[in-house]
Amino acid sequence: MRLVDTHAHLNDRRYAPDRDAVIARAAAESVGIVTVGADLSSSEAAVRLARENAHVWCAVGVHPHDSKTLDRAGLARLQALAAEYRVVAIGEIGLDYYRDLSPRDVQRRVFIEQLALAQERRLPAILHNRDGTEDLLRILSEVKLPAGGVVHSFLGDEALARRFLKLGLYLGIGGPVTYPANDLLRQAVAAVPLDRLVLETDCPYLTPVPHRGKRNEPAYVALIAEEVAHVRNLSVEEIAARTTANAIALFRSA
Repeated sequence: MRLVDTHAHLNDRRYAPDRDAVIARAAAESVGIVTVGADLSSSEAAVRLARENAHVWCAVGVHPHDSKTLDRAGLARLQALAAEYRVVAIGEIGLDYYRDLSPRDVQRRVFIEQLALAQERRLPAILHNRDGTEDLLRILSEVKLPAGGVVHSFLGDEALARRFLKLGLYLGIGGPVTYPANDLLRQAVAAVPLDRLVLETDCPYLTPVPHRGKRNEPAYVALIAEEVAHVRNLSVEEIAARTTANAIALFRSA
């Protein structure tokens, strides 16, 4: 693998017409993919895709938007999925106080339950955070993750980056690093240790420049690598090598 897209949603319906071609384009560019669940059905789909494609791995989890749907039976099903071959993380899990599609107390409870699953399986956690930073940091300070985790789609400044880094987490850097308005994010990317950065697309969302406004896909992780290389004043090949090594270290259970 030359590059790793550490956060994709290959099961999204927008790939229904050409999913195989999207995966093939990534393979042709030597891009490994971690496709990520957001609920039970997408987690099951992620497991199937990882079984069927040699350069695809997967994460299983329930997004905070869907926290209210995770009952005891659902948690048991998630536990079974977490034991599947090629599952390398629990996620996407966390808190989202921006849209509040599940009650906040339920989000916190389900987040803690899934962190416990990450502990049990010794898998890293893929963390979603939107407007829930203080609660997220408090929970993560209380619930230790033996295999660590990654802050998906990190969009903060250097100060926030360093708060997450103190917890031993990686930062997932995606398409927004290429957006003109995100100077504070680029400053954070330039300042933090390179060995704590991984690349992601969050496809089909957050498409990088120059394709912004169109459907994203894993092959576009190369554009993110180019921007990170520019910000860090390093070659693209060095960024590719270092972030791929970071991804392998993060998902070491693979």
